[in-house]
Order: sequence, then structure tokens, then C-alpha cells
Amino acid sequence: METITVHTAQNIDIDYEVGGLGERILGLLIDYAIFIPFTILGAISSSYIGSGAGVYFIVLGVIFVFYDLLCETFFNGQSFGKRVMKIRVISLDGARPKFSQYLLRWLFRLVDFGITGGLAALITAALSENGQRIGDMVAGTVLVRTVPRTKMDNLVFKNVDSGYEPVFAQAGQLSDNDISLIHEVIQNFFKTGNSTIVYTLAEKVKAHLAVTVPAQMNNLLFLQTVVKDYSHLTAQADAL
Repeated sequence: METITVHTAQNIDIDYEVGGLGERILGLLIDYAIFIPFTILGAISSSYIGSGAGVYFIVLGVIFVFYDLLCETFFNGQSFGKRVMKIRVISLDGARPKFSQYLLRWLFRLVDFGITGGLAALITAALSENGQRIGDMVAGTVLVRTVPRTKMDNLVFKNVDSGYEPVFAQAGQLSDNDISLIHEVIQNFFKTGNSTIVYTLAEKVKAHLAVTVPAQMNNLLFLQTVVKDYSHLTAQADAL
């Protein structure tokens, strides 16, 4: 299966499997299928609700048009169909996309699925290097499977540039098991978007190491930096 290597801002490479065409099409069909019962219900009840049927179908149409944008924005890059197929929209830098990226991706559905009847999306997703449709190319996003292909050991103990200066020298106090736990939490965040566990673990690590974190560094970045610092410090120790 085709993969994409995401190079994060913390100099950590994560390999993801690109969402396959079959998974994407099935996810889309599942999303469309959600609206079928509501459409049938409206058609059956139209004779009973009279003029209210028009309002019902207008509201249903608006929900259908904005469905993908709302789902991806509020459910961490997934619609119901994407969730079932275990695929997710991520930014090319590995981070959670900004709303502007979701918006661009959604706007270009008009080209990918509207004007071309889905042909543009099918061709570009099949032929582009990262399986991107036009909306993904413009927005700087890619559709990937929710589980990174990179194994924990490869990521946690990845070699760091010898010229790197650790931000938190105290990271050397941690154990391999501590770092594995931190990485597991980071993976869980990218998979589920659960920021609560990131916050909880970050606070515990800060207290344990007794470190002061720069104001511009969020909890996720802090944990990623600790992993990188630990990898660098242990590599230096092994070299001695």
C-alpha cells in the first residue's frame, strides 16, 4: 500500500498509509447512505405535512451540503463514513488541519465532485503521488489511514541530528518505558484527537522533571520535544 512520510516540525518522521481509493469511495457511499432514510421519510410524509415538506427538504439539503465540512472540522478530520473506514484528513505537516484547510478542501468539492461528476477526484486521487484529490492539493491535506505505519521503536528511538541541542536536558531522567508511554499518548492523539490525555500526561511529565516550558510551546509540542531530547541524550550516552 502507498505510504506518505510526514516530517513534523519536531524533526520526527511518521509514516502513514495513504487512504486507498476503495476506502475513500466506500466512506463516501456510507456518508451518502446516511441521508437516504431521511429523504424517504420526507417523501412519505410530504402529503401529511404539506408546505412543511419544502422546509424539511431545504434543511436536509443544507445539512447535506455542509456535512463534510462540519464533520471534518468538529470530528478531527473524519466524517461518519471515514470513521467507519478508518481514514482521516491530516495536514501534510502531520498536524491537525486548520479550519481554513478544511474549508478549502470542502470548497473544491465543487470541482472534484460537482462540475466533473467525481471524475476529477477519481483521476487525481489515483494518479497523484500522495493520493490527493484537487481539494487536498490546494488545502495541503492528505487522506490517510488512522494508524501510523511507523512502529513505536522506530519513532521513539529515531536518530537525531548530532548538532541538535536538547531543549530539556532533564529528559535524560526518564526511562525507556516512560518515553514509550509518551509516544503512545502522542499516537493516540493523532488517531482520536483526544487532547485531554495529552494535557494530563504533559502536566505529570513537567512536574516530574521540574521544568519550565516556554509560553509558545503547547502540551503536544512539549511531549514531542521530550521524546526528541531523550532520543538525542541516550544516543550520546551510548556513543561514549
